[in-house]
Amino acid sequence: MNRRVDVCFFEDQSLEYSVAGEGEPILVMHGGHSNCYEEFGYEALIRQGSSLITPSRAGYGGTSKEFGSSLTRACRAYNDLLDRLQLGKVHLLAVSAGGPSGIRFASLYPDRVHTFTLQCAVTKAWLTPQDKEYRVARLLFLPPAEKAVWKLLGRLNNRFPRFIFRQMAPSFSTLSRSEIAAKAGEGDWEAIRRMNNRQRSGHGFFIDLSQTGDIVPSELENVRCPALVLHSKNDRLVPLEHAFHAHRHLPQSELRLLDTWGHLIWLGKGAEGTDEAMLAFLCRNRM
Repeated sequence: MNRRVDVCFFEDQSLEYSVAGEGEPILVMHGGHSNCYEEFGYEALIRQGSSLITPSRAGYGGTSKEFGSSLTRACRAYNDLLDRLQLGKVHLLAVSAGGPSGIRFASLYPDRVHTFTLQCAVTKAWLTPQDKEYRVARLLFLPPAEKAVWKLLGRLNNRFPRFIFRQMAPSFSTLSRSEIAAKAGEGDWEAIRRMNNRQRSGHGFFIDLSQTGDIVPSELENVRCPALVLHSKNDRLVPLEHAFHAHRHLPQSELRLLDTWGHLIWLGKGAEGTDEAMLAFLCRNRM
């Protein structure tokens, strides 16, 4: 995939971003442990004729962790980025842990958002210090440990890609291992291998965890553009209640539940429904 990566500055802090494709602009709030080099779901949107603008969110990639002082400050920087790129309205896409960033942006800048899509997204409080997953994450994904963790995982995944897929997949799915195997696609293990080689947590993941509780229902209710909520019925990482919560509070939303094997709704049998729903929604709501 061809993409241009650049860095601009807002309030003397760096904001890294990428631009891929040409056509109607989509501002992407990527998920956790990711950055402006994200790939999931991009190819179908580029083929359909979209341009994807992906800032590395606060603390990820080459973006300063200082933007993590508040979701509002980060969203001001993303808005400034659109000004610099001379873009008016955009389609807004928020993925997984990027959900709160997307919700805050859509609430703050309604005149800038033509449509809003949530993909397997966090829409309310998620992974609190009382949760086992939170405590494990503190051991693995705080700097500087996260760098070594991802480096080791990448090396193991490059050497044993199918084995690592079988070990990791249950953390994304409520299904049994045999059910995951039945729903997995032949290329899923390779997609996971590439994912593990590009991912890093930086300071961003714990910024995400500190901010999920900042989103309140009234912010979703302030979003007046057409909205699409996409979520797997078998998502373990971000429970299905997040999708129902968003659909309940977004005034103009449609909910599409997917029968993919888990959180990574672009992989496995049934994943074609993710692209089909996304492309149909954008086609109905062209700018």
